[in-house]
Amino acid sequence: MAQKYTTREEDYSKWYNELVYRADLAEHSDVKGCMVIKPYGYAIWEMMKDILDKKFKETGHSNAYFPLFIPKSYFSKEASHIEGFAKECAVVTHYRLKNAEDGSGVIVDPTAKLEEELIVRPTSETIIWNSYKNWIQSYRDLPILINQWANVVRWEMRTRLFLRTTEFLWQEGHTAHATKAEAISEAELMLEVYADFAENYMAMPVIKGRKTESERFAGALDTYCIESMMQDGKALQAGTSHFLGQNFAKAFDVKFADKEGKLEYVWATSWGVSTRLMGALIMTHSDDEGLVLPPALAPIQVVAVPIHKTEEELELINEKMVDLAAKFKALGISFKYDNDINRRPGWKFAEYESKGVPVRIAIGPRDLANGKAEVARRDTKTKEVVDFDGIEIYIQNLLDAIQSNLLIRANAYRAEKTQKVDSYEEFKSLIDKGGFFLAHWDGTKETEAKIKEETQATIRCIALDQEMEEGFCMVTGKPSASRVVFAKAY
Repeated sequence: MAQKYTTREEDYSKWYNELVYRADLAEHSDVKGCMVIKPYGYAIWEMMKDILDKKFKETGHSNAYFPLFIPKSYFSKEASHIEGFAKECAVVTHYRLKNAEDGSGVIVDPTAKLEEELIVRPTSETIIWNSYKNWIQSYRDLPILINQWANVVRWEMRTRLFLRTTEFLWQEGHTAHATKAEAISEAELMLEVYADFAENYMAMPVIKGRKTESERFAGALDTYCIESMMQDGKALQAGTSHFLGQNFAKAFDVKFADKEGKLEYVWATSWGVSTRLMGALIMTHSDDEGLVLPPALAPIQVVAVPIHKTEEELELINEKMVDLAAKFKALGISFKYDNDINRRPGWKFAEYESKGVPVRIAIGPRDLANGKAEVARRDTKTKEVVDFDGIEIYIQNLLDAIQSNLLIRANAYRAEKTQKVDSYEEFKSLIDKGGFFLAHWDGTKETEAKIKEETQATIRCIALDQEMEEGFCMVTGKPSASRVVFAKAY
């Protein structure tokens, strides 16, 4: 039988790391700060990628690919952008290796220094806008709606699998528009796409909001975000969409002739989500027995395990499973029949529970004779004996129920851990317990920085759908137009 996990209550961080390893999602690489995403983990990421890619194309976007290496001079063109990323950049300085003369191994050839250093892509605004200046001459060339699936590198000193690694996978959308209104509308649209994906596929409730000036993406005029709550009460930024104004168009001299022939700078957006979503998925739903997956993102939605003593009994069950597999396939349900005779049923039960498979069927010869099967659901860990005839329809409905239940459960937890606070003393006494805290803020960077320094909590967002509620800043007592969302965060 599988070894028990460290519980979330005992050590949340250790529980998370154990789960990632034992669910066979990923592992640390010998390359410091980088991870290996294993097949089962990558299968989940592929499902996320495929769903999002379809949504992007439905909203008019096309995929393209731009270089991994970016000339250093490009970053110098947009001052706030480079200021935001300078400390995270990996830099290529040479283009060749050679054998050391003393035979000690391979060294960098000192004569092969690049004329201009290359930055390993931390994000692609600069390289893409350098291309856009060649693509855009007239209003007829707009809008440009491009998405890129890629890897990026941001140097990290403290890493955690999926949540924060030096190299990670993501998508980054980069769009160009003729008007400010179009660009803002695009940024808002993509925020809605992310929120829909989070809630309807990940079963993860999110707050849609706007970042404060201090928390904006480097080079953006406005950053929209979706913020989620993990089971330890910490926030996780699950996706962002940025209105870039004309900053990058001006930096790279990207102009277009409008209908009157007047030259104008192009308006821009960028938006992205990453393999960080894997961490969000794990921490939103999983329990002390392992991973819990919403059916919409489960590589295996249903697993069947035969219970048998003889080869003859196994053959009878095998015949039934061939028929059942065909029925599941017709319904679009991913199904695995595990009749590996080298593993005991108990081991298989624990393994698929650890991997978060939403539904498990157990069936033995007596069940076959009675026309029954045992069905277990991963989210509630409950079991039910059901008629084998028509079991595929029962399970189809059960998968829908599990998907719905996970969102309801996550919503209830978030509601339980969200509260209003009016005094700074109360805020400081509660913040370490975790949760979202709705409090008044006077709108200044100084107060925001003071709160962050003294409590390690940040303003996660200014919620877009909140009701205006005038009050007074919990720190300074100055007037406040409405509450903002504070939390400690990943």
